[in-house]
Amino acid sequence: MLHVDRISAATSVAASAGGEPTPPPFTVTSVFTETRLDSWLAVGLVLAAGIYLYGVHRLRLRGDRWPVSRTVFFLGPGLGGIALVTVSGLHAYDTALLSVHMVQHMVLSMISPIFLALGAPMTLALRTLPQRPRKRLLAIVHSRIARVYSFPLVAFAIFVVNPFALYFTDLYRFTLEHAWAHELVHAHFILTGCVFFWPLLGLDPLPGRWPYPARALLMLLSVPFHTVLGLTIMQSSTLFGGDWYPSLGLGWADPWDDQVLAGGILWAGGEFVSVTMLAVLVVQWMKQAEREARRIDRELDRQEARQRAAESAA
Repeated sequence: MLHVDRISAATSVAASAGGEPTPPPFTVTSVFTETRLDSWLAVGLVLAAGIYLYGVHRLRLRGDRWPVSRTVFFLGPGLGGIALVTVSGLHAYDTALLSVHMVQHMVLSMISPIFLALGAPMTLALRTLPQRPRKRLLAIVHSRIARVYSFPLVAFAIFVVNPFALYFTDLYRFTLEHAWAHELVHAHFILTGCVFFWPLLGLDPLPGRWPYPARALLMLLSVPFHTVLGLTIMQSSTLFGGDWYPSLGLGWADPWDDQVLAGGILWAGGEFVSVTMLAVLVVQWMKQAEREARRIDRELDRQEARQRAAESAA
């Protein structure tokens, strides 16, 4: 059983279709009272944070600098964002409310991966690992599989197709009925987001990275996808998951209204994330342009110095 102690003993609840007790009415306090720490994902988050901090510690011990912003991005909205929607009390409602599941979808596939990429964990590993593990990591990064999945068009196709394959097939109902499958979908959301955002916004060295204009174009192409998917969910004449949500018998939530809310969350949230992505990309683009301008200035200065030296010698 992956979900435990979802409700207090004093709360009377109905049994859900999958045998799990249904949660009490959703409130802000539920985010705290329904928190769990027993999932494999929670353990993975703690391990990831510990390994990252250990790498930063290793760099500081030898006098190397690591930007504080990268650590904040990786641990805060990166790992912290994942924890917020999977370890906090929101997890108790992810199979009872489609809107809560859609919040998880947004955070796990579209928000946290951006900040994980900005944390540059691959660069940190390459700077702290011993020679042999570092060579193995480089071999993986430059492998054929990594090249294929990190190619922006492939990553874009995976990012766009996956939600349609999940929500418009019987797969979504299957994940509602089986807790392990639902947890696996969470991990899949994270991996899908990383595959898409790492080549576009990430700071780690990746093979075949596109120039900034091409990356900006690909991001713009992803904007209509969120709108289409969100509006399709809002206007759907059938309930996602079939009779799963009505069978829960939640007197405090209407499945149809909740599905409209879920579509609105995806629509509005997708627009917000798209604007954020473009803003981050523009900032990175400007910084690269500044670095290139400084490099050109240094080269021109060296050329002028050599020319003056040659004239003096003559």
